[in-house]
Amino acid sequence: MSSYRVFLGLGSNIGDRLGFLNRAAAEISRLRGTTIVWASSVYETSPVGKEPQASFLNAVLEVTTSLPPGELLPEVKGLEQKIGRSPGERWGPREIDIDILLYDGVVVRDAAVAVPHPEMENRRFVLVPLREIAPDVVHPVSGMTVEELARACRDSGRVVRIQGRIQW
Repeated sequence: MSSYRVFLGLGSNIGDRLGFLNRAAAEISRLRGTTIVWASSVYETSPVGKEPQASFLNAVLEVTTSLPPGELLPEVKGLEQKIGRSPGERWGPREIDIDILLYDGVVVRDAAVAVPHPEMENRRFVLVPLREIAPDVVHPVSGMTVEELARACRDSGRVVRIQGRIQW
């Protein structure tokens, strides 16, 4: 069984934000064929999209998984519901958001899955924690490293490291 290196973005801006991130990491660590390798620091970030809304806490996990993208995505979206994500409007407030950012250099664009995440290179709240744990990983579409993407990103949103850590 093959194992793939995958980066997952976590975000929360409702209720116990750090608690939701930790619960997501714990649930991800229990997914079939999936192991958390590393977690970034936690960052408090400006919301993107619908405003006004509360600041987010964001982090990135590096995992290894045997699940292909088309199986991993429904698993993590199911975890969002299990953890308590309420249905809501696009880019609105949410208890937990789990996104597949990068999947072992693979590019998938179909009706169900978009990997790498289509907006990641435009979002500091993704690139800053990702750069912390994987600065040399290459984006399979742009050919740029995460470090290069972070330096080139024009997003001016606030991204501040906090004391909290992801625990799983």
